[in-house]
Amino acid sequence: MAGEGGRLMHPSPVDAAETLATVPSRYSTPGLKLTPFYDITHYNNFYEFGVQKGDPAANAWRLKTRPWSVKIEGEVKKEQTFDIDTLLKLRPMEQRVYRFRCVEAWSMVIPWAGYSLSELINECQPKPSAKYVQFISLADSKDELLPWNAGISWPYKEGLRMDEAMHPLTLLAFGLYGQPLPNQDGAPVRIVVPWKYGFKSAKSIVKIRFVKHQPETTWNDMAPGEYGFYSNVNPNRDHPRWSQKTERVIGAPIWKQLQPTLMFNGYGDQVASLYKGMNLIRDY
Repeated sequence: MAGEGGRLMHPSPVDAAETLATVPSRYSTPGLKLTPFYDITHYNNFYEFGVQKGDPAANAWRLKTRPWSVKIEGEVKKEQTFDIDTLLKLRPMEQRVYRFRCVEAWSMVIPWAGYSLSELINECQPKPSAKYVQFISLADSKDELLPWNAGISWPYKEGLRMDEAMHPLTLLAFGLYGQPLPNQDGAPVRIVVPWKYGFKSAKSIVKIRFVKHQPETTWNDMAPGEYGFYSNVNPNRDHPRWSQKTERVIGAPIWKQLQPTLMFNGYGDQVASLYKGMNLIRDY
């Protein structure tokens, strides 16, 4: 089916064809206008497939999502591996509409499908010594998926504090718009942390590590002055090279594209207590 301007609105050939059965979720954000499917799947940051916004949609056919597994390592009672089909069946799939805010000052509204990451963490039985969770994405520097020099040391790494990872809003996502994740959006499984900048939501995860200390994360390691470990959406803390006070809404009419940025991306009522006592300007 074609949308406005004749643009394709259904999945491209790199996307899975089946649908995901979902149930309503009390964690979904009501009253938001969804970003069109085309824009969600054709305006991406996924540097394993190129550094321009359209590169992931053009190149993500390289990614083979079956077979796929996620290895659990570190401070857990027993290290184990989950195959993707086991994860898909672990809990009922919920549809959750979330705001999505990129550190580059653009935003979307995306109807994800998944369940709280805490459900998987409980299955992993972390030890009391596990204070942080690290996520490792799909590839390393030897993989044929990475022909582009993005200036990044592979594999891509992200991390959360344990209480952030266990928060019910933190989503283990398998789909969007009722269909399995398109490759360019992080297939077959990714994290979504709606109150943080988008780079914190690791895509195409192959390992989850439970660790004692704050883990290495790709952008914070590369440029700690620009990308903090926490990186909560904060209109009061500008990026060194641009303002974070407003954002450009992808897919919106031009007269509605520029909107004020909300603290914690609008999720402050649910998550602000996680950062009690922190300086949200300095500890970012």
